[in-house]
Amino acid sequence: MSDVIVILGSDSDMSIADRACEILDFFDISYNVEIASAHRNPQKVARIVSEGNAGGTKVFIAIAGLAAHLPGVVASQTTCPVIGVPVNAAMDGLDALISIAQMPKGVPVACVGIGRGDNAAILAAQIIALSDEDVAQKVREHKAKMSNA
Repeated sequence: MSDVIVILGSDSDMSIADRACEILDFFDISYNVEIASAHRNPQKVARIVSEGNAGGTKVFIAIAGLAAHLPGVVASQTTCPVIGVPVNAAMDGLDALISIAQMPKGVPVACVGIGRGDNAAILAAQIIALSDEDVAQKVREHKAKMSNA
């Protein structure tokens, strides 16, 4: 299994996932991309999370717009960190941002900015870097490069 599973609520969000995948490639972090809606494919979401849990996935990135329940649904089924990426599908993405950021007690989801698949991947790399020195070195290099830009 992969270190990161990127789950999109809709294939229309693929450009956001692509930005995350570019960053994960840069850090040499293995990942899978899956499309599954929390509302239209709840059994598929449960299967993806279950297989990730069993397979050693370290971080889930869940990309969703509108009601944006996908990150919370994923978080309810794993003890791994979940990073939510709100999508600008309506209301300038504020509905998705609030839905992801306002999780109930006991079901935390990290939330990055609207459409920021790149930041979700960087955060995933920072989490993985806690136990992987190769990734940690690449994170330090990336930070240095960004501070000089």
